[in-house]
Amino acid sequence: MGAPPEDDPLALAIAPPPNETAEQREARLNAEAEARRISEKIDEQLRVDKAAHRKRRSQTVKVLLLGQSESGKSTTLKNFQITYSPNTWAEERNSWRTVIQLNLVRNINSILNMLAEEMANTATSDPAADADADASDDDDGDGEGEGEPSAAATRATSPTVPLRFTDRHALLKLRLTPLRGLQHDLEDTLGVSGTDDIEHPLQRASTRSPARRTSQEAFIRSHTSWKSKLRSVSEGNLDGMSKRYREAKTREAMEVLAGCKDDIREVWEDEMVQEMLRQRKFVTESVPGFFLNDVERIAARDYEPSDNDIVRARLRTMGVQEYGIKFQIGPAAGTEWLMYDVGGSRTQRAAWFPYFDDCDAIIFLAPISCFDERLAEDRKVNRLEDSYMLWRLVCSSKLLQNTQMILFLNKYDLLDQKLKRGVKVNDHVRSYGDRPNDAETASKYFSQHFREIMKRHSPQPRQFRVHTTSVIDTKATAVTLGIVEEGILQAHLRSVELI
Repeated sequence: MGAPPEDDPLALAIAPPPNETAEQREARLNAEAEARRISEKIDEQLRVDKAAHRKRRSQTVKVLLLGQSESGKSTTLKNFQITYSPNTWAEERNSWRTVIQLNLVRNINSILNMLAEEMANTATSDPAADADADASDDDDGDGEGEGEPSAAATRATSPTVPLRFTDRHALLKLRLTPLRGLQHDLEDTLGVSGTDDIEHPLQRASTRSPARRTSQEAFIRSHTSWKSKLRSVSEGNLDGMSKRYREAKTREAMEVLAGCKDDIREVWEDEMVQEMLRQRKFVTESVPGFFLNDVERIAARDYEPSDNDIVRARLRTMGVQEYGIKFQIGPAAGTEWLMYDVGGSRTQRAAWFPYFDDCDAIIFLAPISCFDERLAEDRKVNRLEDSYMLWRLVCSSKLLQNTQMILFLNKYDLLDQKLKRGVKVNDHVRSYGDRPNDAETASKYFSQHFREIMKRHSPQPRQFRVHTTSVIDTKATAVTLGIVEEGILQAHLRSVELI
């Protein structure tokens, strides 16, 4: 072998040492062979790891559910479970009974709180006392947020029937006292806590909040803990004493509810109570987890939750909840979808960003019925404007520039009901102008606004899907999810280079 050219640095680098002996040459060639073997082994392992990762990715779809608090994320997740994992869902159905019972009990206790307040005001009512009470309400930091009408303003500007309560109301309130303890027991069974940053939905549904917040919304930090507790009771996985205690608590809850059923119904149907709620601008359909219209069914001793009950149930989750759903039917059958339900309140949104990486799709829920509502966390912020801001944040993220975006314009049913009651969109959304005040026109207008935000702020041009939804309607939502499932699956397969 001749000497390497002097002007070729690479050839000089790999050339054998000068004056190399036969033994040295053999040792060098053996070392080079071993280095090649190790290099090829590493390359093969990398190929195997890459193939395994691709296989795992091909069988696991990652989807984020984003949107502000009470936008319908958890309800959408339930619809996925009902539609695509029916066997697993059937095993969990009974676990929701306690949640629904808690919703019902909190509903009536919140109304009893309002009733107690009004009865106290009525008992001491005189012009001087009213003036002092109004002044006290104005000075209280826990009163209405900016832009919300005070009780005095509401009564001064709208003709109302005087609230006159009788001894019967006092007796009903007394007879329903056991529900206070029952609420505590149900919360303890589920392992839920109270939170000071969010009012209970029944209080937000009223234009007049009590001076003292008597009922904060309950929340859980993990979706798995309460389900596992309740399943352990039904499946007999607890030790003898714990099982007997849990079973006794479950029976006691059903007995208390059944015993109070007639009184709950009487309070809810009472004309004076309904007038009180009207004066407080209370609208039942806007309240998540509202079940007082179903008290006859839910307070029965043999009550079994329906799918419709479960999608309407409310249990606020804190933080990011991961759900693994093994698809049993549909084009995605056999794949596992990891779905992340992230907290939507302002204090929890910073937790979104770590989950943006390696995400196949985002389902963003924007409740379009809330164009005239304010954020619970900040009464100065319109909820629709907050959804626009969040959508802009998601669309502009470079981490998500290749992620499929799906927009659910949710709560169309509530929008339709609200507009039919006479609420005017252009009273709250000035740019709406003189367009017709109907749900179809309004939803198209809101959809176009979201589309323009995507067009202006996306790092690169891309398409996205828009669906008008009412996710508490499980049948209609199943049709929408069929379209969504196919689109997400196709995008996922492209991302793992299988198509």
